[in-house]
Amino acid sequence: MSEITPGRRKIVIDPVTRVEGHGKVTIRLNEAGEVEDARFHIVEFRGFERFIQGRMYWEIPVIVQRLCGICPVSHHLGAGKAIDMIAGVDKLTPTAEKMRRLMHYGQVLQSNALNFFHLASPDLLLGFEAPVAQRNIIGVIEAFPEVGKWAIFIRKFGQQVIAATGGRRIHPRLCIPGGVNQNLTVEHRDTLREDIDQITGWCQQALELYKTFVHSHLELHENFASFPSSYMSIVGADGGMDLYDGGLRAIDANGSAIFENVRPAEYSDYLIEEVRDWSYMKFPHIRALGRENGWYRVGPLAQLNCCAFIGTPIAEAARQEFMAQGAAGLVHSTLAYHWARIICMIHCAEIIKELLFDDDLQGDDLLVTGTRRERGVAIIEAPRGTLIHDYTVDANDQVSGANLIVSTTNNNEAMNRSVKQVAVEYLSGHEITEGLLNHIEVAIRAYDPCLSCATHALGDMPLIVTLEDADGAVIAKRAKQ
Repeated sequence: MSEITPGRRKIVIDPVTRVEGHGKVTIRLNEAGEVEDARFHIVEFRGFERFIQGRMYWEIPVIVQRLCGICPVSHHLGAGKAIDMIAGVDKLTPTAEKMRRLMHYGQVLQSNALNFFHLASPDLLLGFEAPVAQRNIIGVIEAFPEVGKWAIFIRKFGQQVIAATGGRRIHPRLCIPGGVNQNLTVEHRDTLREDIDQITGWCQQALELYKTFVHSHLELHENFASFPSSYMSIVGADGGMDLYDGGLRAIDANGSAIFENVRPAEYSDYLIEEVRDWSYMKFPHIRALGRENGWYRVGPLAQLNCCAFIGTPIAEAARQEFMAQGAAGLVHSTLAYHWARIICMIHCAEIIKELLFDDDLQGDDLLVTGTRRERGVAIIEAPRGTLIHDYTVDANDQVSGANLIVSTTNNNEAMNRSVKQVAVEYLSGHEITEGLLNHIEVAIRAYDPCLSCATHALGDMPLIVTLEDADGAVIAKRAKQ
Protein backbone atom coordinates (compact mmCIF):
# COMPACT_ATOMS: atom_id res chain seq x y z
CA MET A 1 0.00 0.00 0.00
CA SER A 2 1.24 3.49 -0.74
CA GLU A 3 1.83 6.22 1.80
CA ILE A 4 -0.95 8.69 2.63
CA THR A 5 -0.41 12.41 2.81
CA PRO A 6 0.31 13.46 6.41
CA GLY A 7 -2.36 15.42 8.26
CA ARG A 8 -5.22 14.83 10.67
CA ARG A 9 -7.99 12.80 9.03
CA LYS A 10 -11.18 10.92 9.81
CA ILE A 11 -12.16 7.74 7.98
CA VAL A 12 -15.80 6.64 8.11
CA ILE A 13 -16.99 3.14 7.19
CA ASP A 14 -20.74 3.44 6.79
CA PRO A 15 -22.38 0.97 6.90
CA VAL A 16 -20.50 -2.13 8.03
CA THR A 17 -21.54 -5.01 5.77
CA ARG A 18 -22.30 -8.72 6.19
CA VAL A 19 -23.64 -8.28 9.71
CA GLU A 20 -27.20 -8.19 11.02
CA GLY A 21 -28.33 -4.59 11.34
CA HIS A 22 -26.55 -1.34 10.51
CA GLY A 23 -23.53 0.34 12.07
CA LYS A 24 -20.51 2.37 11.10
CA VAL A 25 -16.84 2.71 12.05
CA THR A 26 -14.96 5.98 12.45
CA ILE A 27 -11.16 6.07 12.53
CA ARG A 28 -9.18 9.19 13.41
CA LEU A 29 -5.61 9.69 12.20
CA ASN A 30 -3.07 12.12 13.64
CA GLU A 31 -0.69 14.38 11.74
CA ALA A 32 1.70 11.49 11.14
CA GLY A 33 -1.04 9.32 9.66
CA GLU A 34 -1.18 7.04 12.71
CA VAL A 35 -4.44 5.83 14.22
CA GLU A 36 -5.40 7.81 17.32
CA ASP A 37 -8.79 6.26 17.90
CA ALA A 38 -11.33 3.95 16.27
CA ARG A 39 -14.96 3.46 17.24
CA PHE A 40 -17.74 1.12 16.23
CA HIS A 41 -21.02 3.07 16.27
CA ILE A 42 -24.52 1.65 16.39
CA VAL A 43 -26.67 4.12 14.50
CA GLU A 44 -30.12 2.50 14.77
CA PHE A 45 -32.61 2.94 17.57
CA ARG A 46 -35.53 0.54 18.09
CA GLY A 47 -36.97 1.55 21.48
CA PHE A 48 -38.60 -1.77 22.40
CA GLU A 49 -38.01 -1.22 26.10
CA ARG A 50 -40.23 1.84 25.92
CA PHE A 51 -43.06 0.90 23.62
CA ILE A 52 -43.84 -2.46 25.25
CA GLN A 53 -44.76 -0.53 28.38
CA GLY A 54 -48.51 -0.68 28.89
CA ARG A 55 -48.87 -4.01 27.08
CA MET A 56 -50.25 -7.03 28.92
CA TYR A 57 -47.40 -9.14 30.25
CA TRP A 58 -48.50 -12.33 28.49
CA GLU A 59 -48.15 -10.58 25.12
CA ILE A 60 -44.46 -9.85 25.60
CA PRO A 61 -42.90 -13.12 24.29
CA VAL A 62 -44.67 -12.55 20.96
CA ILE A 63 -43.97 -8.81 20.77
CA VAL A 64 -40.28 -8.68 21.67
CA GLN A 65 -39.23 -11.31 19.15
CA ARG A 66 -39.99 -8.65 16.52
CA LEU A 67 -36.69 -7.13 17.61
CA CYS A 68 -35.04 -9.51 15.18
CA GLY A 69 -35.76 -11.65 12.13
CA ILE A 70 -32.57 -13.66 12.61
CA CYS A 71 -32.79 -14.51 16.32
CA PRO A 72 -36.48 -14.07 17.24
CA VAL A 73 -36.47 -17.39 19.10
CA SER A 74 -33.89 -16.14 21.59
CA HIS A 75 -36.07 -13.16 22.50
CA HIS A 76 -39.24 -15.28 22.49
CA LEU A 77 -37.73 -17.78 24.94
CA GLY A 78 -35.92 -15.17 27.04
CA ALA A 79 -39.16 -13.24 27.47
CA GLY A 80 -41.06 -16.47 28.01
CA LYS A 81 -38.80 -17.46 30.90
CA ALA A 82 -39.19 -14.00 32.45
CA ILE A 83 -42.97 -14.11 32.10
CA ASP A 84 -43.00 -17.52 33.83
CA MET A 85 -41.59 -15.78 36.89
CA ILE A 86 -44.29 -13.12 36.75
CA ALA A 87 -46.88 -15.90 36.49
CA GLY A 88 -45.40 -17.41 39.66
CA VAL A 89 -43.96 -20.48 37.93
CA ASP A 90 -40.43 -21.57 38.83
CA LYS A 91 -40.45 -25.03 37.22
CA LEU A 92 -42.13 -26.15 34.01
CA THR A 93 -43.45 -29.58 33.18
CA PRO A 94 -40.93 -31.92 31.46
CA THR A 95 -42.77 -31.58 28.15
CA ALA A 96 -42.83 -27.77 28.28
CA GLU A 97 -39.18 -27.53 29.35
CA LYS A 98 -37.99 -29.88 26.61
CA MET A 99 -40.10 -28.27 23.90
CA ARG A 100 -38.51 -24.93 24.70
CA ARG A 101 -35.06 -26.48 24.74
CA LEU A 102 -35.63 -28.16 21.39
CA MET A 103 -36.68 -24.85 19.85
CA HIS A 104 -33.71 -23.08 21.44
CA TYR A 105 -31.08 -25.52 20.21
CA GLY A 106 -32.62 -25.43 16.73
CA GLN A 107 -32.27 -21.64 16.83
CA VAL A 108 -28.65 -21.67 17.99
CA LEU A 109 -27.81 -24.23 15.30
CA GLN A 110 -29.35 -22.26 12.43
CA SER A 111 -28.09 -18.86 13.56
CA ASN A 112 -24.52 -20.02 14.09
CA ALA A 113 -24.66 -21.68 10.67
CA LEU A 114 -25.83 -18.39 9.17
CA ASN A 115 -22.90 -16.48 10.64
CA PHE A 116 -20.20 -18.99 9.85
CA PHE A 117 -21.22 -20.05 6.35
CA HIS A 118 -23.07 -17.06 4.92
CA LEU A 119 -21.35 -14.08 6.60
CA ALA A 120 -17.84 -15.18 7.65
CA SER A 121 -16.76 -18.01 5.35
CA PRO A 122 -16.27 -15.74 2.29
CA ASP A 123 -13.41 -14.04 4.17
CA LEU A 124 -11.98 -17.25 5.61
CA LEU A 125 -12.17 -19.41 2.50
CA LEU A 126 -11.63 -16.86 -0.26
CA GLY A 127 -9.30 -14.43 1.53
CA PHE A 128 -9.74 -11.12 3.30
CA GLU A 129 -8.70 -9.26 0.13
CA ALA A 130 -10.39 -11.44 -2.47
CA PRO A 131 -12.28 -9.54 -5.19
CA VAL A 132 -15.47 -8.01 -3.84
CA ALA A 133 -17.61 -9.65 -6.52
CA GLN A 134 -16.37 -13.06 -5.38
CA ARG A 135 -16.22 -12.52 -1.61
CA ASN A 136 -19.77 -13.55 -0.72
CA ILE A 137 -21.82 -16.69 -0.21
CA ILE A 138 -22.31 -17.13 -3.97
CA GLY A 139 -18.54 -17.08 -4.41
CA VAL A 140 -18.21 -19.70 -1.67
CA ILE A 141 -20.79 -21.94 -3.34
CA GLU A 142 -18.96 -21.66 -6.66
CA ALA A 143 -15.53 -22.36 -5.19
CA PHE A 144 -16.60 -24.85 -2.50
CA PRO A 145 -19.86 -26.55 -3.56
CA GLU A 146 -19.81 -28.89 -0.57
CA VAL A 147 -19.61 -25.95 1.83
CA GLY A 148 -22.51 -24.33 0.01
CA LYS A 149 -24.57 -27.45 0.63
CA TRP A 150 -23.76 -27.37 4.35
CA ALA A 151 -24.65 -23.66 4.49
CA ILE A 152 -28.09 -24.26 3.05
CA PHE A 153 -29.14 -27.51 4.68
CA ILE A 154 -27.77 -27.09 8.21
CA ARG A 155 -29.55 -23.78 8.53
CA LYS A 156 -32.68 -25.21 6.91
CA PHE A 157 -32.76 -28.04 9.45
CA GLY A 158 -32.50 -25.63 12.38
CA GLN A 159 -35.38 -23.64 10.94
CA GLN A 160 -37.41 -26.84 10.55
CA VAL A 161 -36.91 -27.52 14.26
CA ILE A 162 -38.22 -24.04 15.04
CA ALA A 163 -41.25 -24.53 12.77
CA ALA A 164 -42.01 -27.95 14.29
CA THR A 165 -42.02 -26.51 17.82
CA GLY A 166 -43.43 -23.03 17.20
CA GLY A 167 -45.57 -23.26 14.09
CA ARG A 168 -43.32 -21.24 11.77
CA ARG A 169 -39.65 -20.63 11.10
CA ILE A 170 -39.58 -16.91 11.89
CA HIS A 171 -41.44 -15.32 14.80
CA PRO A 172 -42.80 -18.64 16.14
CA ARG A 173 -45.35 -18.96 18.94
CA LEU A 174 -44.65 -21.53 21.64
CA CYS A 175 -44.28 -19.84 25.04
CA ILE A 176 -47.26 -19.01 27.21
CA PRO A 177 -47.00 -18.05 30.90
CA GLY A 178 -46.03 -21.21 32.76
CA GLY A 179 -45.53 -23.47 29.77
CA VAL A 180 -46.09 -24.03 26.06
CA ASN A 181 -49.11 -24.20 23.76
CA GLN A 182 -48.32 -27.50 22.02
CA ASN A 183 -46.18 -30.63 22.07
CA LEU A 184 -44.15 -32.14 19.23
CA THR A 185 -46.20 -34.20 16.83
CA VAL A 186 -45.02 -37.68 15.91
CA GLU A 187 -44.97 -36.64 12.26
CA HIS A 188 -42.60 -33.73 12.93
CA ARG A 189 -40.50 -35.87 15.24
CA ASP A 190 -40.02 -38.61 12.64
CA THR A 191 -39.19 -36.13 9.87
CA LEU A 192 -36.49 -34.49 11.98
CA ARG A 193 -35.10 -37.85 13.09
CA GLU A 194 -34.42 -38.77 9.46
CA ASP A 195 -31.94 -35.92 8.97
CA ILE A 196 -30.27 -35.33 12.33
CA ASP A 197 -27.34 -37.72 11.84
CA GLN A 198 -26.51 -36.12 8.49
CA ILE A 199 -26.65 -32.66 10.06
CA THR A 200 -24.28 -33.72 12.84
CA GLY A 201 -21.87 -35.17 10.30
CA TRP A 202 -21.87 -32.00 8.23
CA CYS A 203 -21.14 -29.91 11.31
CA GLN A 204 -18.17 -32.16 12.06
CA GLN A 205 -16.91 -31.75 8.48
CA ALA A 206 -17.27 -27.97 8.80
CA LEU A 207 -15.13 -28.10 11.93
CA GLU A 208 -12.40 -30.03 10.14
CA LEU A 209 -12.50 -27.51 7.30
CA TYR A 210 -12.09 -24.61 9.72
CA LYS A 211 -9.18 -26.32 11.43
CA THR A 212 -7.36 -26.47 8.09
CA PHE A 213 -7.77 -22.68 7.87
CA VAL A 214 -6.31 -22.34 11.36
CA HIS A 215 -3.31 -24.53 10.62
CA SER A 216 -2.53 -22.66 7.39
CA HIS A 217 -3.01 -19.20 8.98
CA LEU A 218 -1.84 -19.86 12.52
CA GLU A 219 -0.36 -16.45 13.27
CA LEU A 220 -3.40 -14.66 11.85
CA HIS A 221 -5.75 -16.91 13.80
CA GLU A 222 -3.93 -16.30 17.08
CA ASN A 223 -3.23 -12.57 16.80
CA PHE A 224 -5.80 -10.90 14.54
CA ALA A 225 -7.91 -8.44 16.58
CA SER A 226 -7.10 -10.49 19.68
CA PHE A 227 -6.38 -9.72 23.32
CA PRO A 228 -6.86 -11.30 26.75
CA SER A 229 -10.21 -10.49 28.31
CA SER A 230 -12.76 -11.53 30.88
CA TYR A 231 -15.66 -13.74 29.77
CA MET A 232 -19.26 -14.28 30.88
CA SER A 233 -21.93 -16.89 30.20
CA ILE A 234 -24.46 -19.02 32.00
CA VAL A 235 -23.41 -22.55 32.95
CA GLY A 236 -25.31 -25.49 34.39
CA ALA A 237 -25.36 -26.35 38.07
CA ASP A 238 -22.63 -28.94 37.42
CA GLY A 239 -20.43 -26.46 35.55
CA GLY A 240 -21.28 -27.93 32.16
CA MET A 241 -22.44 -26.02 29.11
CA ASP A 242 -26.14 -25.18 29.22
CA LEU A 243 -27.33 -22.68 26.64
CA TYR A 244 -30.92 -22.53 27.93
CA ASP A 245 -30.75 -22.19 31.71
CA GLY A 246 -28.19 -21.89 34.50
CA GLY A 247 -26.28 -19.54 36.77
CA LEU A 248 -24.35 -16.56 35.43
CA ARG A 249 -20.56 -16.97 35.59
CA ALA A 250 -17.77 -14.51 34.84
CA ILE A 251 -14.05 -15.29 34.72
CA ASP A 252 -10.99 -13.09 34.29
CA ALA A 253 -8.32 -13.44 31.64
CA ASN A 254 -6.54 -16.09 33.72
CA GLY A 255 -9.64 -18.20 34.21
CA SER A 256 -10.26 -17.21 37.83
CA ALA A 257 -13.88 -16.68 38.82
CA ILE A 258 -15.09 -13.10 39.20
CA PHE A 259 -18.55 -14.27 40.22
CA GLU A 260 -20.36 -17.61 40.14
CA ASN A 261 -23.91 -18.92 40.01
CA VAL A 262 -25.58 -15.52 39.87
CA ARG A 263 -29.33 -15.97 39.56
CA PRO A 264 -31.19 -13.92 36.91
CA ALA A 265 -32.90 -11.53 39.32
CA GLU A 266 -29.50 -10.61 40.80
CA TYR A 267 -27.79 -9.57 37.55
CA SER A 268 -27.98 -5.83 38.28
CA ASP A 269 -26.00 -6.37 41.49
CA TYR A 270 -23.07 -7.51 39.36
CA LEU A 271 -23.45 -5.66 36.05
CA ILE A 272 -23.93 -1.97 35.27
CA GLU A 273 -24.71 -0.37 31.90
CA GLU A 274 -22.91 2.77 30.76
CA VAL A 275 -24.21 5.21 28.14
CA ARG A 276 -21.85 6.97 25.72
CA ASP A 277 -22.92 9.85 23.54
CA TRP A 278 -21.62 8.43 20.27
CA SER A 279 -23.58 5.14 20.18
CA TYR A 280 -27.17 4.00 20.71
CA MET A 281 -25.80 0.80 22.25
CA LYS A 282 -24.85 0.71 25.93
CA PHE A 283 -21.54 -0.46 27.38
CA PRO A 284 -22.07 -2.95 30.25
CA HIS A 285 -19.30 -3.79 32.69
CA ILE A 286 -18.81 -5.67 35.93
CA ARG A 287 -19.55 -3.38 38.86
CA ALA A 288 -16.78 -4.69 41.10
CA LEU A 289 -14.08 -4.05 38.47
CA GLY A 290 -15.21 -0.62 37.23
CA ARG A 291 -15.45 0.86 33.76
CA GLU A 292 -11.82 0.45 32.72
CA ASN A 293 -11.33 -3.17 33.77
CA GLY A 294 -14.86 -4.54 34.02
CA TRP A 295 -15.63 -5.17 30.34
CA TYR A 296 -15.91 -8.75 29.12
CA ARG A 297 -16.80 -10.91 26.14
CA VAL A 298 -19.80 -13.18 25.57
CA GLY A 299 -20.80 -15.61 22.81
CA PRO A 300 -19.44 -18.99 21.65
CA LEU A 301 -15.88 -18.20 22.77
CA ALA A 302 -17.11 -17.26 26.24
CA GLN A 303 -19.45 -20.25 26.37
CA LEU A 304 -16.49 -22.60 25.87
CA ASN A 305 -14.11 -20.69 28.14
CA CYS A 306 -16.62 -20.49 31.00
CA CYS A 307 -17.92 -24.07 31.04
CA ALA A 308 -16.06 -26.97 32.65
CA PHE A 309 -17.25 -29.48 30.05
CA ILE A 310 -19.85 -30.12 27.35
CA GLY A 311 -22.30 -32.90 28.10
CA THR A 312 -22.41 -34.39 24.59
CA PRO A 313 -19.51 -36.61 23.46
CA ILE A 314 -18.60 -35.26 20.01
CA ALA A 315 -18.71 -31.63 21.11
CA GLU A 316 -16.79 -32.40 24.31
CA ALA A 317 -13.97 -34.05 22.37
CA ALA A 318 -13.88 -31.01 20.10
CA ARG A 319 -13.89 -28.68 23.12
CA GLN A 320 -10.89 -30.41 24.65
CA GLU A 321 -8.92 -30.05 21.42
CA PHE A 322 -10.00 -26.42 21.16
CA MET A 323 -9.00 -25.52 24.72
CA ALA A 324 -5.60 -27.14 24.24
CA GLN A 325 -4.78 -24.37 21.73
CA GLY A 326 -4.96 -21.71 24.43
CA ALA A 327 -2.61 -20.57 27.15
CA ALA A 328 -3.38 -21.03 30.86
CA GLY A 329 -6.53 -22.96 30.02
CA LEU A 330 -8.27 -20.21 27.99
CA VAL A 331 -8.49 -19.25 24.33
CA HIS A 332 -8.38 -15.49 23.64
CA SER A 333 -8.19 -15.43 19.83
CA THR A 334 -10.98 -13.37 18.31
CA LEU A 335 -11.09 -15.50 15.16
CA ALA A 336 -11.47 -18.51 17.47
CA TYR A 337 -15.08 -17.38 17.86
CA HIS A 338 -15.68 -19.26 14.61
CA TRP A 339 -14.05 -22.46 15.89
CA ALA A 340 -16.11 -22.24 19.07
CA ARG A 341 -19.23 -21.45 17.05
CA ILE A 342 -18.93 -24.70 15.08
CA ILE A 343 -18.40 -26.70 18.28
CA CYS A 344 -21.62 -25.17 19.59
CA MET A 345 -23.33 -26.25 16.37
CA ILE A 346 -22.18 -29.82 16.94
CA HIS A 347 -23.43 -29.67 20.53
CA CYS A 348 -26.80 -28.37 19.36
CA ALA A 349 -27.15 -31.19 16.84
CA GLU A 350 -26.34 -33.75 19.54
CA ILE A 351 -28.85 -32.23 21.98
CA ILE A 352 -31.52 -32.11 19.29
CA LYS A 353 -31.02 -35.81 18.59
CA GLU A 354 -31.34 -36.64 22.30
CA LEU A 355 -34.57 -34.67 22.53
CA LEU A 356 -36.03 -36.21 19.39
CA PHE A 357 -35.78 -39.63 21.06
CA ASP A 358 -37.34 -38.41 24.32
CA ASP A 359 -40.99 -39.43 24.68
CA ASP A 360 -41.66 -36.44 26.96
CA LEU A 361 -41.97 -34.31 23.85
CA GLN A 362 -45.24 -36.05 23.04
CA GLY A 363 -46.63 -35.42 26.54
CA ASP A 364 -49.90 -33.58 27.18
CA ASP A 365 -48.98 -31.85 30.45
CA LEU A 366 -48.02 -28.44 29.07
CA LEU A 367 -48.87 -25.83 31.69
CA VAL A 368 -48.19 -24.92 35.34
CA THR A 369 -49.92 -22.11 37.22
CA GLY A 370 -48.79 -20.06 40.20
CA THR A 371 -49.28 -16.84 42.15
CA ARG A 372 -48.49 -13.71 40.14
CA ARG A 373 -45.43 -11.63 40.96
CA GLU A 374 -44.44 -8.08 40.04
CA ARG A 375 -41.12 -8.83 38.37
CA GLY A 376 -39.62 -11.46 36.11
CA VAL A 377 -36.00 -11.77 34.98
CA ALA A 378 -34.48 -14.40 32.70
CA ILE A 379 -31.05 -15.09 31.23
CA ILE A 380 -30.46 -17.29 28.21
CA GLU A 381 -27.46 -17.97 25.98
CA ALA A 382 -28.47 -16.71 22.56
CA PRO A 383 -26.30 -17.64 19.55
CA ARG A 384 -24.35 -14.41 20.09
CA GLY A 385 -24.07 -14.84 23.85
CA THR A 386 -25.71 -13.86 27.10
CA LEU A 387 -29.18 -12.31 26.75
CA ILE A 388 -31.04 -10.73 29.69
CA HIS A 389 -34.77 -9.92 29.80
CA ASP A 390 -36.10 -7.99 32.82
CA TYR A 391 -39.78 -6.96 33.18
CA THR A 392 -41.89 -5.31 35.87
CA VAL A 393 -45.71 -5.29 35.79
CA ASP A 394 -48.32 -3.22 37.60
CA ALA A 395 -51.57 -4.18 39.34
CA ASN A 396 -53.37 -4.21 35.97
CA ASP A 397 -51.00 -6.86 34.52
CA GLN A 398 -49.45 -4.23 32.26
CA VAL A 399 -45.70 -3.90 31.75
CA SER A 400 -44.48 -0.86 33.68
CA GLY A 401 -40.74 -1.31 33.17
CA ALA A 402 -38.38 -3.29 30.93
CA ASN A 403 -34.65 -3.70 30.49
CA LEU A 404 -33.02 -5.83 27.81
CA ILE A 405 -29.27 -6.47 27.64
CA VAL A 406 -28.71 -8.26 24.36
CA SER A 407 -25.64 -10.29 23.49
CA THR A 408 -24.14 -7.72 21.15
CA THR A 409 -24.44 -5.06 23.86
CA ASN A 410 -22.36 -7.23 26.18
CA ASN A 411 -19.68 -7.42 23.47
CA ASN A 412 -19.72 -3.70 22.68
CA GLU A 413 -16.45 -2.71 24.35
CA ALA A 414 -14.65 -5.77 23.01
CA MET A 415 -15.76 -5.08 19.45
CA ASN A 416 -14.52 -1.50 19.73
CA ARG A 417 -11.15 -2.72 20.98
CA SER A 418 -10.87 -5.19 18.11
CA VAL A 419 -11.71 -2.48 15.59
CA LYS A 420 -9.06 -0.17 17.00
CA GLN A 421 -6.43 -2.90 17.13
CA VAL A 422 -6.97 -3.81 13.47
CA ALA A 423 -7.01 -0.14 12.45
CA VAL A 424 -3.72 0.53 14.22
CA GLU A 425 -2.07 -2.52 12.68
CA TYR A 426 -3.32 -2.19 9.11
CA LEU A 427 -4.14 1.49 8.54
CA SER A 428 -1.40 3.57 10.18
CA GLY A 429 0.76 5.15 7.51
CA HIS A 430 -1.13 3.75 4.54
CA GLU A 431 -3.87 4.80 2.15
CA ILE A 432 -7.38 3.40 2.23
CA THR A 433 -7.84 0.15 0.35
CA GLU A 434 -10.88 -2.08 0.10
CA GLY A 435 -8.89 -4.95 1.57
CA LEU A 436 -7.99 -2.87 4.61
CA LEU A 437 -11.61 -1.95 5.19
CA ASN A 438 -12.60 -5.57 5.01
CA HIS A 439 -10.00 -6.45 7.66
CA ILE A 440 -11.89 -4.18 10.06
CA GLU A 441 -15.19 -5.78 9.11
CA VAL A 442 -13.73 -9.29 9.52
CA ALA A 443 -12.97 -8.43 13.13
CA ILE A 444 -16.54 -7.26 13.70
CA ARG A 445 -18.06 -10.31 11.98
CA ALA A 446 -16.21 -12.66 14.33
CA TYR A 447 -18.53 -11.47 17.12
CA ASP A 448 -21.58 -12.01 14.89
CA PRO A 449 -23.18 -8.75 16.03
CA CYS A 450 -26.89 -8.16 15.64
CA LEU A 451 -26.55 -4.42 15.75
CA SER A 452 -30.14 -3.48 16.50
CA CYS A 453 -31.56 -7.01 16.80
CA ALA A 454 -32.92 -6.39 13.31
CA THR A 455 -33.04 -8.46 10.14
CA HIS A 456 -29.83 -8.51 8.14
CA ALA A 457 -30.32 -6.73 4.81
CA LEU A 458 -29.22 -8.49 1.65
CA GLY A 459 -28.81 -6.88 -1.72
CA ASP A 460 -27.72 -3.33 -2.48
CA MET A 461 -26.04 -2.22 0.73
CA PRO A 462 -22.99 -0.18 -0.27
CA LEU A 463 -20.05 0.59 2.02
CA ILE A 464 -19.05 4.23 1.66
CA VAL A 465 -15.71 5.38 3.06
CA THR A 466 -15.02 9.08 3.36
CA LEU A 467 -11.62 10.60 4.14
CA GLU A 468 -11.87 14.10 5.64
CA ASP A 469 -9.36 16.58 6.94
CA ALA A 470 -9.53 17.93 10.48
CA ASP A 471 -11.94 20.67 9.36
CA GLY A 472 -14.35 18.18 7.82
CA ALA A 473 -13.51 18.86 4.18
CA VAL A 474 -13.79 15.70 2.01
CA ILE A 475 -10.42 14.65 0.59
CA ALA A 476 -11.45 11.32 -0.93
CA LYS A 477 -14.45 9.01 -1.08
CA ARG A 478 -14.68 5.37 -2.11
CA ALA A 479 -17.60 2.98 -2.24
CA LYS A 480 -17.98 -0.77 -2.50
CA GLN A 481 -20.98 -3.06 -2.77
